[in-house]
Order: sequence, then structure tokens, then C-alpha cells
Amino acid sequence: MHPICTATILSATLALALSVPVFAQPAPPPAAPRPQGQNPNGMRVFLWTGLKSHSAGQHDYPQFLADWSKLLTERGAVVDGALHFPSPAALQNTDVVIIYKGDAGYLTDEQKSALEAYVKRGGGLVSLHDSLCGPDPAYFARFLGGAKKHGEVNYTLDAPVPYTVADSAHPIMKDMSALTLFDESFFNLTLARDPGIHVLATAEIAPTRSAGDHKGEQVPQIWTYEHTLSGGQPARAFVWMQGHVYANFSNYQIQRTLLRAIAWAGHKPADDLINYVPPPRPQRQGPQATGAAR
Repeated sequence: MHPICTATILSATLALALSVPVFAQPAPPPAAPRPQGQNPNGMRVFLWTGLKSHSAGQHDYPQFLADWSKLLTERGAVVDGALHFPSPAALQNTDVVIIYKGDAGYLTDEQKSALEAYVKRGGGLVSLHDSLCGPDPAYFARFLGGAKKHGEVNYTLDAPVPYTVADSAHPIMKDMSALTLFDESFFNLTLARDPGIHVLATAEIAPTRSAGDHKGEQVPQIWTYEHTLSGGQPARAFVWMQGHVYANFSNYQIQRTLLRAIAWAGHKPADDLINYVPPPRPQRQGPQATGAAR
């Protein structure tokens, strides 16, 4: 090609390129503002729940997500949650995972890997009611200290659950006395060994039809579990086996026990959430503060 033609083509191409407008990349959406007064340095909690099951007033997992998101935020925690297993990214930003989901022991291989990595770095777990149920209780007991097998008759159904406090000196049990809940208790548990669980309260199994020959047995219903997975950091778990009746979450003693357990599982002082005092709200300035007309 003639050099003059080549130069002409290059000049035209450059002019065309310069004439095409260059659009800037859209800015990422701003992060959602924190709730007013939220503690930016608070314990990071993930609520892993599920879809509603059972009759009205029972196993209300979505309501727990709504109620305890609010309660824990007001107590200074930074809260996330979902009706599904937390993503690896969510687990990286979590100190304590609270599980209130039926049969949470059903895990995929990817979820097992994520859970093991989370616990190995010292992540805390709080298991409520039938969350510790699944196909392989020995596997799930590695993380919670105990579990029960899905498909077995290992429950009382609706019945009195009379607590006998086994360790009143433990900081989690500061407000707990020998009360009786109308709820559901579990038996036929697979418990971890070496280390084993630390029992905080037991209950006598009520003589329901499903209890069968287990009636009258004294079975752990509240416990802690401190352990270290191979090559990991010390981790903590807490288990409360009631919560069949959702209203029991509002019981004064139960609620404060759970708040202390969440803090304890996150390697915080047990009263960290209970004693939290939100910072004062900033004072408004100008006409709005004095009620003057706008």
C-alpha cells in the first residue's frame, strides 16, 4: 500500500476513535447505612434459619430471624442472616453462627468444608432445638458436642420440660433457675467424647407416647462444648434443645441465657450483650430541634 494512503487510513481511524464517547464505569452502589446507634465494633452474628414448619406457634424460624435480628442489633451486635446456609464470604465476617433450622445436619460437601474451615478458625456456634438433627449425628457432634439422628423416635413432642440446673456457677446460667417449660425434649443423643460436653441443665423425659421406655431418664438439654478441630483454633459451641414452642424464646430467663450463650460462644464476656449501652444519639441542630416552623 502506498505510504500516503496508509497515513490517511491511520489518521481517519484515530479521529474516529477519538470521536466515540467514553462512558465512565458506574460507581458501585453505596453500602447500606448501619441502623442508628449500631456498634460498628460489635460481635458479628449470622442467623442461619429456615422456612416455617410445624403448627402455628411452633418452629417459627423466619420469625426468629426477624425478632432476633432486631434484638441482637439493639444489643450492639452486627447481624446478618438468611433462610439458607451462610456463604463462605459471610462466614469470614462472622464470630457466631446461630442455627435455628430444622435438621441442619443435612449438609452438602461444600457446606461441610465451609463449616469446618469456620470452626477451625475458632468460629462459635449456637444450636437451638432440632437444628442438631441430621443423617450423621456423629459428624455433627464434632461441632456441637452432641446431635441426634433424623428418622429416629428421639423426642417427647409437646410436654413439660423441668430443668435441673447442673452448673449454676457457669456465667451463662446466671439467670437460670429450676424452671419448667412446656416444650419438647430430646433423648437418644450421640455425644462427643474427648472432649465431652459440659452439661448446664438436664431434664427428666416426660412420659409421652413417643418417649416410651425413656420416660424418667435425666438427659442433658443445655450444654456447652469447647474443642479444637485438628490444626485449628479453640472453638466454642452452645446447645439449647428447646424452642419447639416459639413463645419460649421470650421467657425472661431463657432470653437472657441465650444472650449470654451467644456472647460466650463468640469468646466475649458472657454479659457483653446484656450490658450493652448504645451510644447517645446525636443532638439535632437548627429549627427541627426547637420545633420551629420550617
